[in-house]
Amino acid sequence: MVKLSGFLGATLASYAGWYLGAPVGMFTAFLLSIVGGGVGLYYGRKFGKHYE
Repeated sequence: MVKLSGFLGATLASYAGWYLGAPVGMFTAFLLSIVGGGVGLYYGRKFGKHYE
């Protein structure tokens, strides 16, 4: 459950970062996607550990 929630959190947050950065430019979208993926992974795993 922890790994799955981390994967889903990273995927969704990475997509959100790309979506928010795309109007500015491709490099901004890429950077926000990386940051979003890391944040999503952290909170996704935290969520999974809490409900395990």
